Amino acid sequence: MTIEYGDFEKVEMRVGRVQRAEPFPEARKPAIKLWIDFGPEIGIRKSSAQITVHYTPDALVGTLVIAVTNFPPRQIGPFMSEVLVLGLPDPDGAIVLLRPDQDVPLGGRVF
Repeated sequence: MTIEYGDFEKVEMRVGRVQRAEPFPEARKPAIKLWIDFGPEIGIRKSSAQITVHYTPDALVGTLVIAVTNFPPRQIGPFMSEVLVLGLPDPDGAIVLLRPDQDVPLGGRVF
């Protein structure tokens, strides 16, 4: 399916820095709760991410991630997930995070 460029522009994919990360044992599938700083315009938003195969909460703090910031919030058990952190499946289907390989300003938009 082909989309127009205007459709792509509607999806706000932005870079943020993980400020806090905790295990999420209440989730149906193994997950980590993230608090991500997207800079002064957006601020800190929360996300639940099923990334436990390749990442630990401690290793994620301070790292940059890419997330969709304009989806509606989604209740996941007792946690409200406000952004969708983006990743790709490895050969076994476990998620590998989509991340910049250099430091960039928080809140920067993917284009």
